[in-house]
Amino acid sequence: MKTTNITLRTVNRVLTARPASDGAGVKLNRVFGGDRTNKEFDPFLLLDEFGSDEASDYIAGFPSHPHRGFETVTYMLDGKMLHEDHLGNKGLLNGGDVQWMTAARGIIHSEMPQQEAGLMRGFQLWVNLPAKEKMKDPAYRDIPAAQIPAVGFDGVKIKIIAGDVVLNGEALKGAVNGLSTEPVYLDVHLPGGTSVEIPITDGHTALLYVYENNVNVEGQLLKAFDVASLTKNGTVKVTSADTARFLLLAGKPVGEPIAQYGPFVMNTPQEIEQAIQDYRDGSLAS
Repeated sequence: MKTTNITLRTVNRVLTARPASDGAGVKLNRVFGGDRTNKEFDPFLLLDEFGSDEASDYIAGFPSHPHRGFETVTYMLDGKMLHEDHLGNKGLLNGGDVQWMTAARGIIHSEMPQQEAGLMRGFQLWVNLPAKEKMKDPAYRDIPAAQIPAVGFDGVKIKIIAGDVVLNGEALKGAVNGLSTEPVYLDVHLPGGTSVEIPITDGHTALLYVYENNVNVEGQLLKAFDVASLTKNGTVKVTSADTARFLLLAGKPVGEPIAQYGPFVMNTPQEIEQAIQDYRDGSLAS
C-alpha cells in the first residue's frame, strides 16, 4: 500500500513483555499492566499473553474471582477455555473466539481450561470504563470466530474484533461497536515484504503488540513480545521483512484518575475500599 500525503504515527516508547503468573498459577507474559501502565495507554489497563503446550503452565486456570470498574476481553488463538459467572452466563471459548465482559459494578467469574494437554494460547485485555459507567449493570458476550469480521488484501489478513475502521479504502465494522471508549482491536497477519496502513482517529491512543516475528513502524524495529505506544495523530503504517502477526489496539482516552487494587479499578481510594467491602459482605455483584 502506498503512502500519499498522510501523517504517520511514530513510536513513543517500547516495553517488552515480562514473565508472570496469575490466577491459580497460570504462566503468562504480562505485556503491560499494574506498575507498567500510565496515561499513554489510556483507556487500556492491562494486556496479558498466555501460551504454552505444557499443561502444568495453565491447567489450574483462573478460579472464581471478582471484577469491578472495567471490561475484560479474552481472545483465544488455540485451546479451550470455559467461562462462567455469577449471573449464570457460561461459554466455551475455542480457537479464534472472543469473550467481551463488562464487569461494571461487579461480576464474579471463572476461566478454566477444558483440556489436559496441547497448546493453550491467547490474550486478555482490560479496558477502563469512565466514572459514569463504572457502576452500571454488568454485561457478557461470547463471540464465535465465525462472527468476527475479517478482511484480506495484498496478502494481508486482518480480524476486526472491535471498532469502526477503514482498511484498504473500505469502511468496516468489527464484532463489537458502540462503546464509549471507541475501542479498536485488530489481529493483523502481515506477509513478508509487505506493509499495511491503518487510519486511527486523531487523539486516540494506539498500541501495537507484536506476537510473532518482527515488524517496523516508521524506522523503529519491534520484536516479538514488544509493545509500542504510538504518537497521537495519524495513520499507523507497519512493514515486515518476514511474515509477522501483531495486535493493534486503539481507543478514546478516558482521561480520569485511576485507583486500582487487583481486580478493582475505580477513580478514588475510597471507591476501592468500598469495592473491597462490597466483595467481603457479598454485595459487590448483587
